[in-house]
Formats: sequence, structure tokens, C-alpha cells
Amino acid sequence: MAAAVAQRSRDDTEASYPSVRVEPMTIGRLINVTTTDTEITDTDVVLSVSEEALATVLEVRATEDDPEGTALRIAVTGANMTDFQYALDLSPISEAVEGDAVYTQGDHGELTVIIPADSIVAMQGATLDIPGGGSSGGLVIRNPNTPDPLAGLDLDLSGELPEKVQAVLDQAINPALGSHGGFATLVGVDGNNVVITMGGGCQGCAASAMTLREGITKMLKDALPEIDEIVDATDHTAGENPFYS
Repeated sequence: MAAAVAQRSRDDTEASYPSVRVEPMTIGRLINVTTTDTEITDTDVVLSVSEEALATVLEVRATEDDPEGTALRIAVTGANMTDFQYALDLSPISEAVEGDAVYTQGDHGELTVIIPADSIVAMQGATLDIPGGGSSGGLVIRNPNTPDPLAGLDLDLSGELPEKVQAVLDQAINPALGSHGGFATLVGVDGNNVVITMGGGCQGCAASAMTLREGITKMLKDALPEIDEIVDATDHTAGENPFYS
């Protein structure tokens, strides 16, 4: 199936945590999801499929050679800052292996869902749904879980607060932003408040303010709890795609 780029849903106001919009008929590609923490309570159904999303998936599945023997498989493939990365595809039910979560959705079990064993914890409590806020078409995934953006990093956080902030920027944040052509710069520190700007592909990007608020803020505060506030000093009227001009 054709690949497409997933965009963060900025008008999906009914969800209690951020979501990512999936453009119509694009099962079988990689998407990013922004999440927040939640308690794991259900080990049977991992990801729920709403009635509306079920209809969309079944419509796509109907084009397969063996619809009844085909499942929706969703796997966590990695993380980028505070976003999980997922792969969604339609796979034969017979390809499920021991340890995978395999269950059905729909009043009559119309759709089989496969969640690989190593993705179950990260996806517990997630929902596949359609966008709210008047949007038409497509799907959204709402996942209440979040990756640890600092996991596996051995940060050198010696020195004063400005040096510590710069270390997190250099060793954790900018490598992640660099994959999108962007970077974050430390403007200064006022007491325990940190002033940051975003440049490159992030300046003028409609998602950069959200990236700063959700991603950079979380990473800096997790690494440096003494920080009180992260201030965005980016000129959002500049850049290639200004969204405040």
C-alpha cells in the first residue's frame, strides 16, 4: 500500500492527550504519536478500535486477497524525542507468533488485531479512532503512554545550569531535531528559567511550538529538575513556513 506522511492533528480537541492524524487509506506506513503517562489496567485488549475507525480499516482490508484471514498489525518501531514510532500494516493472521497479543474488535469480531509482544506495554490503553474537531477522513491514534526520551543516554551534567542545559541540547535534543533539519539554541538562563529558540527546519514550522512545549520541555525538565520554566523565544513569523505572520 502507498506510503504517506502523517501529520499531527491540531484540531482533535476531544482527546485528553495528543494524537496524530493518519490520512485516509494509508495503512501500511510509519507514523509518530505523542503520548502522556497512564496506568496500565488491561492486558487483554491492548489497542481499542472505535466503531468509526473499524469501518475504515475494514474498507481497506476488503481489497486484500483474503480479507477474513487478514489482521491489522500495529507495532512500536522506535521513538523520536517524546514520540513513539509505529508501523501499521495488514498481515495474515497466521503470521502472529507466541507472545503477541491477538484479539478481535467489533461487535461480531470482524477485525483481528495483532500487537507484537515487545509493543504491548507501550501501546496499552491506546485507541485507533477518527479525528474530531470537524475533520473529515483519516484516522488518529491516541496513546496515553510515552517513551523515556533520555533512556540509554549517559549525559555529562556537570557545571552550572547553562552548561547542563547545553549538554542536554548537544547530546540528546539536537540529534533528534537534526533528523528533521532543525536545531534548538540556548539563548540564556534567568535564575531557573531557560530561554530557547528553534531554528533550521523548525523555525516557522507549524509544529515547532508544540515540539518545544511537549518534547524539549519534557527532556530538559526530566534531565534537570531544577528548571522552573522553558521560554520559547523563537521568531515564529520567520523561517520558510511562518505561522504567526
